[in-house]
Amino acid sequence: MSTITILVGTSVFLLIAWFLLKEFFVSSPLDNVPGPPSPSLIKGHMERLFHKNEGWKMHDELGNKYSPVARIKGFLGKRVLYVFDHVALQSIILKDQQYYEESSFTISMNLLLFGPGVGSTLHDQHRKQRKMLIPAFSPKHLRDMTPLFYQVAEKLRDGIKKQIAEAPGEVDILNWMGRAALELVGQAGLGYSFDPLVEDSKNSFGDAIKATFPNVVALGGMIVLGPYVSKLGPPALRRWLVNLLPSSKIQTLKSIVDLLDQRSREIIAEKRIAIQQGGEALLQQVGEGHDAMSVLHTTSGALAQMLQLLSEHPEVQEKLREEIIQASCGQNIPYDQLETLPYLDAVCRETLRMYPPATDVYREKDMILPLSEPIRGVDGTWIKEIPVPKDTRVIVSLRGCNRNKAIWGEDAEEWKPERWLAPLPHTLTDARVPGIYTHLMTFLGGGRSCIGFKFSQLEMKAVLCVLLRDFKFTSTNKPIVWNISFVKYPTVGKGSSKPSLPLMVETLKNSS
Repeated sequence: MSTITILVGTSVFLLIAWFLLKEFFVSSPLDNVPGPPSPSLIKGHMERLFHKNEGWKMHDELGNKYSPVARIKGFLGKRVLYVFDHVALQSIILKDQQYYEESSFTISMNLLLFGPGVGSTLHDQHRKQRKMLIPAFSPKHLRDMTPLFYQVAEKLRDGIKKQIAEAPGEVDILNWMGRAALELVGQAGLGYSFDPLVEDSKNSFGDAIKATFPNVVALGGMIVLGPYVSKLGPPALRRWLVNLLPSSKIQTLKSIVDLLDQRSREIIAEKRIAIQQGGEALLQQVGEGHDAMSVLHTTSGALAQMLQLLSEHPEVQEKLREEIIQASCGQNIPYDQLETLPYLDAVCRETLRMYPPATDVYREKDMILPLSEPIRGVDGTWIKEIPVPKDTRVIVSLRGCNRNKAIWGEDAEEWKPERWLAPLPHTLTDARVPGIYTHLMTFLGGGRSCIGFKFSQLEMKAVLCVLLRDFKFTSTNKPIVWNISFVKYPTVGKGSSKPSLPLMVETLKNSS
């Protein structure tokens, strides 16, 4: 055994020993916060919490048994705070947001994958980048882009119609929604077409974008090395070290990142040339110049989930279809009217409340965390606020807040679009949930809220309006399982790793 191997092994052993000693033998204010016993000395609760299709059970346990805050264990016994108390979130997301920045893990992973963009920068640099992007998402800009949204939605409709004309019946809705969402982001956000939305079209750039997060999750325990790798000297050294790693999963992810980087640079170069030439050269770019030059979080999963829910609730689907047909009168619904269709808005809001694409986000900071009401500590005393030690990871549960029975009522875990058509409970309106999307944490809030949430809403509504006028969706009765990831995704059954959501689709007799 070489001296280097011995030194590396000893260093790793000492590092693990230090973590264990610090977490298990040094007391912390978090020790008095109730929480479930740790099932593993090494993995803590993390394996259960982030298990791709069983993790929901752990989230529900924390939400129902330890509401609204719980202490859990991370890797190597690290204390983690799981929070969805609305007063605590007001502090984290709004009041004290300058202190609660994104976790070092999130920042470093985004930096490794995407470079120094909005998702991987902090403080003034992050605020400067957001300020540059905000005009691209103004109501006026979105109103101007509405025809473009309908054009893509109509191409999507035609592609599905052709598929079921040749082979009527089952359609993988997730695949079509993913392609359409990516095409909308490409055209409206980058001035670039990823996908003509014909059945057999292939695009390596689009495929790489969709494969990024699943391949990050596939790294499993190796993902914890991300923050350390990002600090290992200059990029050239990190690249050399990654090339030496024998893991096929790491090499696959590296190839994906390389492809995204190369093609992104080419798209930017093409856009610069078009801007320099001006006139017809710019107008001929897809999107007619209405672009934001940012990659948005696509809404493919949310759209697929809405159609799944509509297939399972035919009475809701029919009521929504009637509202759309009456409002359209055979034409595409204008932006201002599309924004205010009550039942369409209710279906979108309720789906995003119950099933946010991202389950949680992470924060780190030593602060005093206030609570909406006292909780009983492990020692029997009442806790009104929680001192959060330095470097403690705080998991902000978006899903937990959206389903919190204390503010939403006992039916909080039921999908009921009608709740948005009646006055909301005063417990909710008085809570002042700090989300940018009214009363919901789905798109977060404060300085790191989703900058494209209005874009996402417009996309969902335009696609639903076009599809529901022409198609009826019903369930295949196949077991659809939604898997936890950075952005959750569905599969057929628990054993499958292939994202898919099949539905039965038929063309309505009176469709165009």
